[in-house]
Amino acid sequence: MTDDPMQTDTTEAQSAPPPETPAGFVNVDKPTGITSFDVVRRVRRAARTKKVGHTGTLDPLATGVLPIALGEATKLVDELMDARKRYRGVITLGVETDTFDSDGDVVAESDASAVSSDAIERALGAFEGDLMQTPPAFSAVKRDGVPAYKAARAGKPHQLEPRPVTVYSLILVSIEATHVTVDVECGKGFYMRALASELGAALGVGGHLSALRRTAVGRFNEAASVPLAEVEERLAECDTEALVHAPDSVILDWPAVILGRESVGAARNGRDVRPSLVDLVRAGDPGERARGYGPDGALVALLESGAIPGSWHPYRVFPAPKAKILTER
Repeated sequence: MTDDPMQTDTTEAQSAPPPETPAGFVNVDKPTGITSFDVVRRVRRAARTKKVGHTGTLDPLATGVLPIALGEATKLVDELMDARKRYRGVITLGVETDTFDSDGDVVAESDASAVSSDAIERALGAFEGDLMQTPPAFSAVKRDGVPAYKAARAGKPHQLEPRPVTVYSLILVSIEATHVTVDVECGKGFYMRALASELGAALGVGGHLSALRRTAVGRFNEAASVPLAEVEERLAECDTEALVHAPDSVILDWPAVILGRESVGAARNGRDVRPSLVDLVRAGDPGERARGYGPDGALVALLESGAIPGSWHPYRVFPAPKAKILTER
């Protein structure tokens, strides 16, 4: 025991719990060889928080942008799942696998050396725009509650139906022997593995996806992504200032509605916000969504335009920010 005040303060500081990790999104650069859930587990441990989720699965083979939601930002995962995504993939022609990628077993081989670059360009042109695509047998698509990959591993693969998908752009980057590199910007539900298999089939030689990197998800891009190991280190050290992006960063293109104090209370209790209770009213089209903020600038709720013109219905609510407790030093 000591009467030295400096030593006493140091002891108290050492025993104090680490600061809470703020809610928001971390733009993780996923390494190859691990699952998206592995990333979630490692981030959860480093951030010391239970509420962690990812915004769209990347296969173990794939690398690149994997936004991870922390805390209340997990309520916005669905909004980012619908965002556009961009991939750079390498398709190897002449080799087919059961999983449509290099992690699977080879099921067929053929000579693809005679396939011309003109033929590849023509075939790729059929994969732009609004398409119907059948998900791979080894995928997370569920039927009767059973993921397709589990059924496929059991030798009873699901008969999956084609689904509508959208490819906004498909750029042929390079052709090196039988390896075709493409850059694809697409919407929700598109499988690069299926593209590789379908391109190989269209060319009559088969094919599979031999490498994949996701370069963008919505506003999150490859240039600003942070390697997983660095994310873990910075979260463990509570160095979050430039690492954790605000929860509403994924919906900044939505219109904003500023709520008065009474409206904030109504919204947090799930009640429609009426025009008379809104400081700034924006009449939305039927079904339009908006961000709702309180007078303090805090995100209160995600709103949907109500049946009454100028009214908004809160369909996802965020808790009030915790009050900061100031202590005397």
